[in-house]
Amino acid sequence: MDLRPVERVEDLLAASELFDQPALREASERFVTTPGHFMFAAYDDGEPVGFVSGVELIHPDKGAEMFLYELGVAERSRGQGIATALVTRLRDLARERGCYGMWVLTDDDNAAALSTYRRTGASDPESHVLLEWALSKD
Repeated sequence: MDLRPVERVEDLLAASELFDQPALREASERFVTTPGHFMFAAYDDGEPVGFVSGVELIHPDKGAEMFLYELGVAERSRGQGIATALVTRLRDLARERGCYGMWVLTDDDNAAALSTYRRTGASDPESHVLLEWALSKD
């Protein structure tokens, strides 16, 4: 397995099968040109088989933290430690960049994700509530 940063639009588009939906060129261009947005991909024989994306968030009174935005591994490549390697690489990048922490949100019934995150050092928070705004594009 080859693990490397994704920094080109073409590489994001080539990894589209790993995303929930095909990568959009405009969004991909914005992703790779926006500071603080990171993606690592895992490759097997040159083919993308997994990715993790993160966004560095900075606040004046807290410093920087890494938000693990999304993690995905091709079904055919699961169970090989790829997700763990990807999350570990993003966590290590967060440390390198001086982030005080890293966080992720996942469904409470997503056993594979929970196991991966805990295996890489994540712990359950004492209590949190998720609130969301559905903002339409209209």
